[in-house]
Amino acid sequence: MNKTTFTLALAGLAALPALGQAREITLQTTLKEYRGNEAYLAFYVTDAQGNYQRTLWVSGKKAKYYKHLRDWVRDGNKPAEYDGLTGASVGSGQTLEVAVELEDALIDAGYEIRIDSAVEDKRDNRAEIKVPLTQQPSSATGSATGYVNTFSYQF
Repeated sequence: MNKTTFTLALAGLAALPALGQAREITLQTTLKEYRGNEAYLAFYVTDAQGNYQRTLWVSGKKAKYYKHLRDWVRDGNKPAEYDGLTGASVGSGQTLEVAVELEDALIDAGYEIRIDSAVEDKRDNRAEIKVPLTQQPSSATGSATGYVNTFSYQF
């Protein structure tokens, strides 16, 4: 191994802890009152251009319905990526609160948290919620035609 390769390898190892640091973020979502089945929700992170980066949480365990979470699935998510990041679907008027790990490098760097929502035999909502991922806790109100009433996150 030459000196340059060794130096680059050491620099890469030194950078790993900084890239790997994460913190817990709590996502809280309250659904509107609506008639129908429980909602499926996909919580995911996109970059400044809207390109999918990673899944934070999926509400609803039956994978056959994930195709209705259209913006989230368009990038060809693989089950191994969100395995362990799923929970029960959420019903009308209910509140879902989950804690997930999020890399520090994504905070205040132009990324967004987005939520897609869907209810069986009803409208699907692409990127119903879009919230900048910043150090300051943030919240948003859902669209007039969607299922999410409010969404907030905090560290």
